[in-house]
Amino acid sequence: MTKKPLNKKSSNLTKKQMMEAYEKMLLIRRFEEKAGQSYGLGKIGGFCHLYIGQEAVVVGLQMCIEKKDQVITTYRDHGHMLACGMNPNGVMSELYGRIDGYSKGKGGSMHMFSKDSNFFGGHGIVGASVPLGTGLAFSNKYKNNNAVTLTYFGDGAANQGQVYESFNMAKLWNLPCIYIIENNRYAMGTSVQRSSAQKDLSQRGVSFGIDGEQVDGMNIESVIEAGKRAVQKTRSNEGPYILEMLTYRYRGHSMSDPAQYRSRDEVKEVRDFSDPIENLKNKIISKKFSTEEEIKKINTEIKNIVDLSAEFAAESPFPPADELFKDIYI
Repeated sequence: MTKKPLNKKSSNLTKKQMMEAYEKMLLIRRFEEKAGQSYGLGKIGGFCHLYIGQEAVVVGLQMCIEKKDQVITTYRDHGHMLACGMNPNGVMSELYGRIDGYSKGKGGSMHMFSKDSNFFGGHGIVGASVPLGTGLAFSNKYKNNNAVTLTYFGDGAANQGQVYESFNMAKLWNLPCIYIIENNRYAMGTSVQRSSAQKDLSQRGVSFGIDGEQVDGMNIESVIEAGKRAVQKTRSNEGPYILEMLTYRYRGHSMSDPAQYRSRDEVKEVRDFSDPIENLKNKIISKKFSTEEEIKKINTEIKNIVDLSAEFAAESPFPPADELFKDIYI
């Protein structure tokens, strides 16, 4: 398969930016590990899709946008929530189905929202985030508020019909929407090599006149560099843009997936050589922005935050029966 060269340019992050990025990625990693443990213990029910391995994508792109901009994503959404600044206590409580959760225990893993954080949800239907994100971008265009919408979806959803209806409208109306394809290689369990005729998903908008590029989604500096470029283009009224983030999930599609469609050696190779958190940590230390001891302290602090979020969730009450009839149209 012939691919365009990935964006490898360094974003020249400052010490403050590197440390903030490291802490946010580590928070997502530890939170997801705790969620996986809690699911195994029966404290979390329903579906649960972990974001472990993909942290650089959402943390990097979040560093490229402004407070007024919007984010909408799929069911693999916990990382996006935390990157948007949502409180780990509220996210974990929702996973536990408790009243202190962001959807008051009614949404669970796949359906949380935060108006304050401009986070318009995870969505359980494959590809559903794309037309909804396009609608958000239409609203921004209509209001002339100069805001952009980050619309996330996966490589599996990239083959859904509503994606291309959305692309057509977005280009037709020149909407300020950035479509982020989180290509973690396997969709639900089938390799993109077997399921997609056009394997360079960044070029899926060509027939609509939408530009796109592939980005090393395991390198946060590459993500930020591409993200800044896309945001500037879209905010300058140049229409929609596609970013295909080449990333990798370490766990199965969901907690019920044993991921037997790939080898342990493949996962180990990515972990050993391409882990976004470990590579950023090594860069931080090599630049003398921090020491091993200071990094260990950060790890301890973040682990404590995550442990406390699980304790908070466990102590939060279940929603009362009448909560079932709230937040509905009729």
